[in-house]
Amino acid sequence: MKKNLLKNWNPTETRLKNIERKVRILDRDVQFHDGVPIPSWIELNVIDACNRSCSFCPKADPKIAPNTYQKMPIQLIDKLFEDLKKINFEGAFCLSGYGEPTLHNDLHPIIYKLSILGAVELITNGDTLSPKKIKDFYDSNLSKLIVSMYDGEHQIEKFKKMEEESGVPKSFLVLRNTWYKDEDNFGLLLTNRAGTNNAGKQPKINLNKKCFYPAYTSVIEWNGDIFLCCHDWQRRVSMGNVMQASFFDIWNGATYRKYRKDLLSSQRKNKPCSDCNADGTVHGFKHDKEWKKVYKI
Repeated sequence: MKKNLLKNWNPTETRLKNIERKVRILDRDVQFHDGVPIPSWIELNVIDACNRSCSFCPKADPKIAPNTYQKMPIQLIDKLFEDLKKINFEGAFCLSGYGEPTLHNDLHPIIYKLSILGAVELITNGDTLSPKKIKDFYDSNLSKLIVSMYDGEHQIEKFKKMEEESGVPKSFLVLRNTWYKDEDNFGLLLTNRAGTNNAGKQPKINLNKKCFYPAYTSVIEWNGDIFLCCHDWQRRVSMGNVMQASFFDIWNGATYRKYRKDLLSSQRKNKPCSDCNADGTVHGFKHDKEWKKVYKI
């Protein structure tokens, strides 16, 4: 039993599986609104708190990413929903961001509302899960429940048992092994989170490296601030706030366009990008192509 469960559970293969799973969402044919490419992926930080403190995560340092316990209200989701509906958004959402999303005690209406527009994934450390909670997430129209297992291979059997008892389809629960040691980069594709973490074997910063993140994705903070991507853990440069302007106006606004053009032109000259070693070209190549036409680069 144990041997079968551990088949293919090595760091490299699980990273590749995660990338392949997201290809059909992130690298789908580009949507447009008023001639402007719109994102395929929106990540939401529904709560600014985590019950863990992992060495490879900025949350390990309270000076950089303290737990504030601020939660995203449903009113913000309602506003975002209307904004995205106006531009016929058909992408996907991820509840993850800078905290542990299952600590938010009112997730189900958030998931259901967003699921009207597109697929909704949730990434969790699994600490709060039970068979009932897994079933409740499935019933709220969540498309994927992704569990990052940090403690060891014994967690595979634990969550497989929960899955069986919950009665959800086998494809709903996705298990990711992240219990490896520092020399294996913890089973993760590590980055320095824009200069806030240096755990594991980090690639060097390349200021001439392209980045597609602002071409296909946005990260929305609990209070509505929009950031370039999930790597800006210090949240230093906001593109705008969705409670103060429409999502599309922010996405197509001057600040976003400046960063996007620079990054698609291989220029990481502005913070936080100049401190970041993330590849940024794993997904989003179709969006890169369309934005280049817009910028004529």
